Amino acid sequence: MAETIKRVDYFYIETPNKPGEAARTLTAIKEAGHNLLAFSGFPKGRRAQMDFIPADSAAFAKCAKKAGCTLSKKKSGFLIQGEDRIGAVADVLSKLADAKINVTAITAVSAGGNRYGAILWVKAPDLRRAAKVLGAA
Repeated sequence: MAETIKRVDYFYIETPNKPGEAARTLTAIKEAGHNLLAFSGFPKGRRAQMDFIPADSAAFAKCAKKAGCTLSKKKSGFLIQGEDRIGAVADVLSKLADAKINVTAITAVSAGGNRYGAILWVKAPDLRRAAKVLGAA
């Protein structure tokens, strides 16, 4: 089974880098009824950055604004889902490398049940070309 690759919107926020910030933020998202396709959090200097890939970008942004959150501008990336196998991510990245497209960042994980997923970012000028190379929806 081939991967399903789709172009997705993402937003990020910066928060204090202290215990409970991600839990508080994700609980608010849950209570507002928003589904996330992916989430990533990491330290950024003395702060933390949380990246959100919502199922419904417009509703997510509207809710964040109403809650007083300062979201980044909407950006784009790719959500990859597929059958787990040896070299699955290498195969995807090789397509981009062959097209001379640099990957800004990627996070991949085995999801169990012989499935894997990844989120991948390229620079904005490379988005269309990357989507074509990857066969993204």
